[in-house]
Amino acid sequence: MFFYLSKLLTFLLLPFTWAMVLLLYAWFTKNEWRKKRAFLAVMLILLVFSNRFIFDRTMYMWEVPAVSEKSLGHYDAVIVLGGATNWDPSQQRIQFHRGADRIFQALTLWKKGYADKIVFTGGSGSILHPDHKEGVRVRKYLLELGIPDSVLIFENESKNTHENAEFLKPILKTQAPGGKYLLVTSGYHMRRSLGCFAKAGIAVSPYSTDRMSGPPKFEFDYAFIPDAETLFAWNALFREWFGCITYSLAGYI
Repeated sequence: MFFYLSKLLTFLLLPFTWAMVLLLYAWFTKNEWRKKRAFLAVMLILLVFSNRFIFDRTMYMWEVPAVSEKSLGHYDAVIVLGGATNWDPSQQRIQFHRGADRIFQALTLWKKGYADKIVFTGGSGSILHPDHKEGVRVRKYLLELGIPDSVLIFENESKNTHENAEFLKPILKTQAPGGKYLLVTSGYHMRRSLGCFAKAGIAVSPYSTDRMSGPPKFEFDYAFIPDAETLFAWNALFREWFGCITYSLAGYI
């Protein structure tokens, strides 16, 4: 129930959803004063949330900073959180999106000898397709690349970050019991992830990937010209904020 409710509430909290609701209200209301105020609110939402400078500075304050490879030691396993792929049913093949940086960075760390094992945790986060388990298709992909099965550990049943940590705990005890783990996930998702793993009693060190912010810039197009991609980039941050609040209330972090 928590899984389905969180999906619905997250959708309702997105800036684009607010704008659409206000546009519908402006379309149907007969009150001219309210109609003008609704249109003005839509314009403000679109201007603020399409501003790359505002988004970048907000995300910069939220993301857990990345660390350099030089600061790393040796780990029993690098733990990769799911949310990096989807499935192309027409071609029957895996597709990667922005979060795939998690997988590729983990492969690099393993290849360079920073970790003995690669652990991937992630089942299906879809309400309509619970059988589309990400761990299954990622495992198949990595084996096709020639990654030895002996270094791969998979957890395929979790639907969210809380379950990532809880379901992985018994697996780590038996298959990677050393206790020194490097957690790899997107920078904006790292705070909640660290909280979940700490709550589950799994000590991890953070390795942020897929960072969405960068150093401040004061270029005209960056600071003043609206950007449609930025409007939707806020979705990741709002989902994460909402996730942290609900996880805290549920006792997951």
